[in-house]
Amino acid sequence: MITKIIDDNTVSFLVEEADDLLVLRRIIKNQDTIISDTTRVIKQDKDYSRPDRGERIKIRIALEVEKIALDAVFDKLRIHGTITESTNETVSKGLHHSILVRIGDSFNVVKKKWHSIELKLIKTKDESFGFVLVAIDKGDCGIGKLKGTHLELMQNMYSGSSGKQFKTNFNIETFFENVSKALNTVLRDNDILIIFGPGETKRQFANFLNKNPISKNHKIETIDGIDSGGEDGIYIFIKSKAMQQILGQSKLAKVSSILEEVMIRANNKSRKFTMGFEETKKANDLGAVESLVFSEKIIQTNDEDEIIQFLNDAESKGVSVYALDASTDIGLQVSGLGGMVSLLRFAVDI
Repeated sequence: MITKIIDDNTVSFLVEEADDLLVLRRIIKNQDTIISDTTRVIKQDKDYSRPDRGERIKIRIALEVEKIALDAVFDKLRIHGTITESTNETVSKGLHHSILVRIGDSFNVVKKKWHSIELKLIKTKDESFGFVLVAIDKGDCGIGKLKGTHLELMQNMYSGSSGKQFKTNFNIETFFENVSKALNTVLRDNDILIIFGPGETKRQFANFLNKNPISKNHKIETIDGIDSGGEDGIYIFIKSKAMQQILGQSKLAKVSSILEEVMIRANNKSRKFTMGFEETKKANDLGAVESLVFSEKIIQTNDEDEIIQFLNDAESKGVSVYALDASTDIGLQVSGLGGMVSLLRFAVDI
């Protein structure tokens, strides 16, 4: 998320990824003001016009927030409130309106006072780069973009190398060129390329990229031990030890490490972990939580305002908080454990 402090009361936001929407949900409160471009239907008042049909126009409004909610899968944020200012005279003050915030949208948030936890959330520096995962074999290639804890997959690409065609007409460099073009659509500045898959095709492709301008702006890592190409290879890598080693201090690697430690403590019958919202809330009230991971399920199955208040309270106590969605097996695993797990600084009876 790109932020810019305009003045003591106003901050400008540009949403870059799904995690940003969750941060905004934790920041924006009732009676805050949102200044944003939006659209609204204006009823026509012309002869012969249908009374039930209006014209949708673009306007810029100031909206006093009355209700805010996340979409069920964390990819949209709906803000409902009352219009206090408008650039179109036909849209009067006092009308109710909803703004749907998506990735790529920008707007300003105006508060009477910014609280310390809110400033901490907007000043937290997320990874300024992503990891582009390439699971390649002679027959197919899977491409995934990992940013934060969200994985976005492209459609599998196929080389056409099977059967007799491989013996006569198949040219692997043509396949590499097509994969390279696909990579250009997802790579951003400073992104790191991680290439894996069975056999030597991964190294051949890395050598191909090193002769290509694509490699000048991006670090390329080639790893062994992932013996599948395509989409299956991407998912195997996400669950592997190699992921934690290669991705190092990335959010997903940290979350994977936390979840692994929770499982170890559970097997050892330790009391220094929690599963589910109620257990974690009680531990947080005692100041015992060190780090916590939650999935979209926790918001879908509990009161959203209560969960948001809890997350802010935990973070204000120094807890490391990580969000997951269903794009990875790790997110699905946390959902299966009640939607929230945590590691504790000390054992507690809950």
